[in-house]
Amino acid sequence: MPSDVIQWFPGHMAKTKRLITECLPLVDIVIEILDARIPQSSKNPDLERLCENKPRLTVLSKSGLADPEISKIWRDYYKSQGKEAIFYDCHGGENMNAIAPAVKRILEEKIDRYESKGMSGRKLKAMMVGIPNVGKSSLINKLAGQGKAKVEDRPGVTRTKQWIPTTIGIDLLDMPGVLWPKFEDRTVGENLAMTGAIKDDILDTEEIAILLVGRLRRVAPGKLSERYKLGDMSQYDDLADWELFEVIGKKRGFLISGGDINYERTSAMLLDEFRGAKIGRITLELPPEN
Repeated sequence: MPSDVIQWFPGHMAKTKRLITECLPLVDIVIEILDARIPQSSKNPDLERLCENKPRLTVLSKSGLADPEISKIWRDYYKSQGKEAIFYDCHGGENMNAIAPAVKRILEEKIDRYESKGMSGRKLKAMMVGIPNVGKSSLINKLAGQGKAKVEDRPGVTRTKQWIPTTIGIDLLDMPGVLWPKFEDRTVGENLAMTGAIKDDILDTEEIAILLVGRLRRVAPGKLSERYKLGDMSQYDDLADWELFEVIGKKRGFLISGGDINYERTSAMLLDEFRGAKIGRITLELPPEN
């Protein structure tokens, strides 16, 4: 896939990087939100560099869409790296109550210093960072107990910084979602496009959907087969990904005059059903050593 298909770095993202740098001295900790379906691909290397001197907590959002068995592997991986990582389901609120204790564990020494100076009960301040459409605003609204942060199911909605008080004794500084200007690994760009971190209207969605079919036939063939009634997947071993894409379109009856596949409808359906976990709970990548 041509690299320019999956690049998205508009001006407001460069501005966000500057804003993060300016605001880091104002906070005690950085909470980085990752997508549990693509923990590696959703980790912004620029944020890693910008925030390297701040205590950090990793929260993996959308865990209700990810494969729970692979999430366990990722949980063990983070533990082996000595990192605090919380898998959070933005719909059910699973593990939301684990965030405040984790922040306090990470900042234990700082909290002790505050208490020794008679500053017990001082509110902690955290910066929320992550890629677009990763679920930051949904999490913030859960923690705040009301609709403080603007939420839409499309990337690039939060455009300015917002200080938001919460019910857990932590003030949150919400930063707009930010990508990075160049994906060194083509698979990273593909993963971000498949999960919706990049706006669909600047992508070739048909190409992304065909790539998704190829990925799913490798990482979740059983779920792909069950959803689209494909039967034994081995019968498609000789088909290219675009040919299997066409089989799925035919199964769904997405045809145009002459019996050809309606690529637009098939693409939209595949991306929507993957992102909504209608195909099943699927994780696209494993930790590095796996």
